[in-house]
Amino acid sequence: MPTVSLKDAKAGFSGLVDQAIKRAFVTITRHGKPVAALVSLEAAEIARKAIARNRPGLVAYLRTFPGEAYERNRSPSRDVEL
Repeated sequence: MPTVSLKDAKAGFSGLVDQAIKRAFVTITRHGKPVAALVSLEAAEIARKAIARNRPGLVAYLRTFPGEAYERNRSPSRDVEL
C-alpha cells in the first residue's frame, strides 16, 4: 500500500488514480499523519454497503435470547441520598 504526502498526491494525482484502479490502496498523509485513502470504486462500494447494513441494536439482540432472563424490571427505582 503506497503512502504519499498530500503535496506529492497533488502533483501526481493521475498516477495515484491508476494505482487505485489496479486495486492498490493509496494512503495520503498530511504532516506525516495518514488522513485519507484513495481506493477503487469497487472497494468504496463494498465499504459503503458494509456501513449501511442495518444491524440490530443491543436491545433487539437481547430480545432474541430464549427465556425471561432479560425481561425488564418494572418495579420503581429507589431514591438515593448523595
